[in-house]
Amino acid sequence: MALEITDQSFQEMVLNSDKPVLVDFWAVWCGPCRMLGPIVEEIATDFEGKAVVGKVDVDNNQQVSVDYGIRNIPTVLIFKNGQVVDKIVGVASKETIAEKLSAHL
Repeated sequence: MALEITDQSFQEMVLNSDKPVLVDFWAVWCGPCRMLGPIVEEIATDFEGKAVVGKVDVDNNQQVSVDYGIRNIPTVLIFKNGQVVDKIVGVASKETIAEKLSAHL
């Protein structure tokens, strides 16, 4: 299951993680985000123990969204060692997201 990441927990859960972290920036009202949601949940299950998978609700966590220049949602960022190493804007297939995340394991 994807973790809920907030402005308050972002530093600890994402930037300080010893594993790669996939972060899905989304909002409840966003249709494409709802399409991507189940894919992100599958990725969370598939990569359990190998990577951290989380979601940031942009409406409730605006600081992180501003810090990373999130202008369109859904946006998926992949972090490694506290740095953004990959980015996907819009809906992508499970295979595409899994390949990008696997490249950073």
